[in-house]
Amino acid sequence: MTSSAPGNGPDDLAAFLGAHTPFQGMSDDECAELAAGSALVDFPAGAVVADYGGPAPAGVWMVRSGRVTLHAGGDVHALDTVEPGGLFGYTPLLTGAGLDFVARTAVPSRLIRLPEAVVRRQFARPAGLAFLASSAWATTGADRDVLAPAIDTAPVAALLRGAPLIVDAGASVRDAVRAMTDAHVSYALLRTPGGDLGIFTDRDLRARVVAAGRSVDAPVASVASVPARTVTADATAEAVLLDMLECGLRHMPVLSARGEVLGVLEDADLLAASARQSFLLRREIGDATTASELQRVGDRLRALPRNLFLGGTKASATSAILAVVIDGLVRRAVQLALEETGAPDTVPAGFAWLLLGSVARREAMPSSDVDSALSWRDELAGHAPTLRALATRTHAILDGCGLPSDRNGAVAASPHFARSRSEWSAAARGWLDDPLRDRGIVLSSLLIDGRVVRGDPALNPIPAAYRRMREQHPNALRLQLLNALSDRVRGWSLRDVLSRRGGTFDLKAHAVTPLVNLARWGGLAADVGSASTPVRLGAAAAAGAMTESDAATLGDVFAMLQRLRMAHQVEQLASGHPPGDVVTMADLSPLNRSLLGDGLREIAAVQRRVRGTAFTVG
Repeated sequence: MTSSAPGNGPDDLAAFLGAHTPFQGMSDDECAELAAGSALVDFPAGAVVADYGGPAPAGVWMVRSGRVTLHAGGDVHALDTVEPGGLFGYTPLLTGAGLDFVARTAVPSRLIRLPEAVVRRQFARPAGLAFLASSAWATTGADRDVLAPAIDTAPVAALLRGAPLIVDAGASVRDAVRAMTDAHVSYALLRTPGGDLGIFTDRDLRARVVAAGRSVDAPVASVASVPARTVTADATAEAVLLDMLECGLRHMPVLSARGEVLGVLEDADLLAASARQSFLLRREIGDATTASELQRVGDRLRALPRNLFLGGTKASATSAILAVVIDGLVRRAVQLALEETGAPDTVPAGFAWLLLGSVARREAMPSSDVDSALSWRDELAGHAPTLRALATRTHAILDGCGLPSDRNGAVAASPHFARSRSEWSAAARGWLDDPLRDRGIVLSSLLIDGRVVRGDPALNPIPAAYRRMREQHPNALRLQLLNALSDRVRGWSLRDVLSRRGGTFDLKAHAVTPLVNLARWGGLAADVGSASTPVRLGAAAAAGAMTESDAATLGDVFAMLQRLRMAHQVEQLASGHPPGDVVTMADLSPLNRSLLGDGLREIAAVQRRVRGTAFTVG
């Protein structure tokens, strides 16, 4: 590391500083003062500029040339990249606290060490405050916790900031990047001659231009993503985040009902700092080339729900994000197992892997195990042993990732859960005609929840077969309800709690499962197959299978139960214990005991009210 004298090109340095936020509004004299108090420091590639994991180190830095990457703790993968003109180290200056990240040069770099007194004074001005309020710099520390909201059900239109940047489709990459720099955004939108909306991001610049060796004079349309994935302004923040996470996107254009571009959401607009882990984990899952590498990523999965929930993310959103990351882990495990087993070329494209249970409904908990099923094209019937062996190896990899197989044997390696598409269709017809045959009630309930996470969704015929039960199979629908009502809600007495007799309660078995099964029946009565519990309840109310009041009440109770479960399991993880659903009643706060008791009474009351439906529906 070498230092240059502060006076080394002061006019150039003052001009450079004055051209970048948050110093653009400073006068020439102020810029000269800033430059005079600054130092140019040269670092080789891979050098640690500052470690913010302990006491906050002195110094606010701006990149003059080169590139600096920010890493969480000992993580080798970069959280973010700071390019020339970018600033880092200002949050510790303002908060006086260290953050769990390290700043390291990615290439030989020249950095500007800025005088803290002048920087602090500038942040107190409108330009500095605007910079803090709109900063898209993402770390795992206080920046995002303070500036970014925890995701919720608010419409995304309320989160938009500023007018969208739209460039001409014929503009060069150079012009687009210049416009992005001037607007202080990391994307540019464009309209193609055919009317499609495209998007060019800083990631496209790195991957499709710099890494690909393309000229910056190339048309931006040639390296943009067209058509861009979009959402409408009434979509909820929670739904949009899941969409972005599942597709690996960091930008999402928001359109009006008439198709006008209202703005662009970035992941930082939707995420608390802790939620950024989900994107990083998904990226690392995709990069894993061996089972051992994947299992090292899986070891960190349990920290995700804890950090999300404690960071302010709702339990429902935490569950859904966890499920999306599990999807990615499962897909990668299947692919690695395929590569290990050396299956014939016809096999990979001919089968589908289904997730079942809470993960399939996007209602995963830290304690969730992995229920699965396989379906393959009829012409692959001769490869059934190979496919079941593939499932065995896949679950072995997932076990090593901390995702155990279903304890009751609902796994794709079992003949009950690994069949050809025709065999699944025949099974569905048999279960509908005689739900008591071949454990039809149990198996169909599992497969109705099924969601294909790898392969052709058409290879899962069960949800479609059950879509018109109310009209075509009323007796089977009645039995689904009777099966749901067989799960009695278990209560307790105040005397039990005070005397600690019967002082434990299984939140899943005695509260969540009866509610989920009731919602599944309600969804089937409304011709809705695979869906989340809240969606099924809403559909049941719309179809008249239960009243709107009952559906809304059960939705509220479900949210309360998921919050209790998540809080309990996160606390167990923090204490180093395996997560589970059995709580000690005396350990619950009086408020939570009261809420739980009220919730159980509401589930039981709805069960009583719909019991007569078993003899009237259809």
